[in-house]
Amino acid sequence: MDDSRQPVRVDKWLWAARLVKTRTLAADAVKGGRVAVNGQRIKPSKDVRPGDRLEITLGQTRLAVVVRGTAERRGPASEAALLYQETAESREARERQAAERRLNATPSGERGGRPTKRERRRFEARSGRRR
Repeated sequence: MDDSRQPVRVDKWLWAARLVKTRTLAADAVKGGRVAVNGQRIKPSKDVRPGDRLEITLGQTRLAVVVRGTAERRGPASEAALLYQETAESREARERQAAERRLNATPSGERGGRPTKRERRRFEARSGRRR
């Protein structure tokens, strides 16, 4: 019998597909409503099968993937990549969002950085703080 066609709990699948770091984080994401299977909010015990469509929100990133296979255990990243296929719309939106983040990022030199000895003394004099 082919293991990759058997239904698997969605929290286990998210962990095995390396979309989250731990099963606890996967279960929390599902409970928090950040995972939908075929457009429906679900519980962590819901089974996923090949052909199911998952919409996952991880931080600021939204992924839409189609389940291609299932796995009970977490394996190498090369095998995990075969368990799903990201939709073209999802990939374009994710790349567009990453480009916007890069354009809006402030260069590290403009953030200020560590104060010089002179700046630190001025700051301490203004705040009334002395060693």
